[in-house]
Amino acid sequence: MARGSSVCYPLQEDAELAEAVDADQGSAAAGTLAARELEIPPGAWAPTPIPIDTGIGLLVLEGVLVHRIGIEQRFSAELLGEGDLLRSLRGEFPSSPLHTSVSWLVLEPTRLAVLDERFVRQLAAFPRLAGRLFTRSVLRTRQLAVNMAIVHQARVDVRLHLVLWHLAGRWGRVRADGIVVPLRLTHSILAELVAARRPTVTSALSELGREGLVRSVPEGWLLSGEPPGELNGALSDDRARAARASAGGAARADA
Repeated sequence: MARGSSVCYPLQEDAELAEAVDADQGSAAAGTLAARELEIPPGAWAPTPIPIDTGIGLLVLEGVLVHRIGIEQRFSAELLGEGDLLRSLRGEFPSSPLHTSVSWLVLEPTRLAVLDERFVRQLAAFPRLAGRLFTRSVLRTRQLAVNMAIVHQARVDVRLHLVLWHLAGRWGRVRADGIVVPLRLTHSILAELVAARRPTVTSALSELGREGLVRSVPEGWLLSGEPPGELNGALSDDRARAARASAGGAARADA
């Protein structure tokens, strides 16, 4: 259950947003722009309706969430974290005749700033900030487009390798033995991120582990070697690996 009794100051926590305010207004804006704060513990989250229809939405101040949308028991997943903007929590798609289900999973303790109508009125004094918030929504759309391109790759091991490096660009931490993606993503969540079935993902992760490219660590996932290059280069040994998989009776089927 979300707790929402406190107040937060988004510009004091989000340096990139604060940069959108003129220097001579920075201090005033940081202390003036206040919003209601929601705190959400890890686990399944069934959000109650929040009156943001006349506002901007919810700004993630801290934490990681998984947004799941399902059709006929098949789900896609989107990872959201610090700096992302959420608009609709219930997932209404009024222009679509399809029946969809929406669910949320909180992976880490999460705090959200409610950018409601009251916040919008405060924002009027800082118009450049409104543009920066709109940019956040555009960037989220572009991230989804990248993920769509990834799931169009034919092989599940390639999708997993690409999506983990894609996540590393945002969440990755460099250490001596590689790049750690400090997200506790289960095989089920990874399966939804790459549009595959969980058993297929488990097999593909085993293959990536044998190749020394990806392995599970207590913090999340450790990536070794270089990031994937252009697709042709990343798959230069595609035929040889496919032949080995076929010979071993372990051909991976897209799910």
